[in-house]
Amino acid sequence: MKEKEHLLIVDGMALLFRAFYATAVTGQYMINTKGMPTNGVQGYIKHLLTAAEKIQPTHIVVCWDMGGHTFRNDLFPAYKRNREAPPIELIPQFDLAKTATDSFQLPNIGVAGFEADDCIGTIAKRERPKKVTILTGDRDLLQLLDEHVDVMLLKKGYGNYASYTYETFYEEYGVTPKQFIDVKALMGDPSDGYPGVKGIGEKTALKLIQTFGSIEGILQNLSSLSPAQKKKIEADLDNLFLSRKLAAIHCDAPLDWDREQARWEPFPPSAVKCIEQFEFKTVKPMLVRWKQRNKDRIFSK
Repeated sequence: MKEKEHLLIVDGMALLFRAFYATAVTGQYMINTKGMPTNGVQGYIKHLLTAAEKIQPTHIVVCWDMGGHTFRNDLFPAYKRNREAPPIELIPQFDLAKTATDSFQLPNIGVAGFEADDCIGTIAKRERPKKVTILTGDRDLLQLLDEHVDVMLLKKGYGNYASYTYETFYEEYGVTPKQFIDVKALMGDPSDGYPGVKGIGEKTALKLIQTFGSIEGILQNLSSLSPAQKKKIEADLDNLFLSRKLAAIHCDAPLDWDREQARWEPFPPSAVKCIEQFEFKTVKPMLVRWKQRNKDRIFSK
């Protein structure tokens, strides 16, 4: 019987940042004998391996922001301008994380002018009708949920997730994943620096979309809103439509990738070498456990 394919798409930047700050807060940068901090990369690898062990994918691909200017900055120059520069201990770990990903013989995907979210969305939607799971810490990716795409949001620690399907998302939020874009447009996003409608928070935004279905539905029923809500929306229409463009993940990023290069084989020899070379001490126990369980396993890569 043919193997049922299951693609895990990893939001590399989300995992790397989360792992870095989880240990950096106590000054645990895990500097190796080469003088290189590795705390973020080691945590990133542990998150990836833990998720892979949990869901047993046949393929894995990792997507990254490329840094610099994106099409969203063309729409709104202040987009993400409010974010501080990454700590000096994190900067060398961006390239190291990609080196580690390469060592596991997995594709690193990124497209200049687009964000990792757009690459994730593009790959996820191209994979229909195959099973896709997205691993991230970013709720924005919940808009990609459909009958073939699930999302696992990282929670504190390793192996703890808030897992969403299309159905469970609707049960929790009372809107569809696609409608979630309009919710984000109304409420804005302080972390990404786009405004939404001033004075409209998440609770109100959800209620409005639950009631009227979309931004267009709200505008067609302004007379049904409270005077305060009507005034806020009418005063901020330009920001509302701009924010919807910024909130929407673009699933048409110009990327090429070979699915077969994403076939998952835990701990190929190149990964073992990388773990030793860069002294990934917190990852080594996972390697030891895997070897104990797979004493007779033959590498296919």
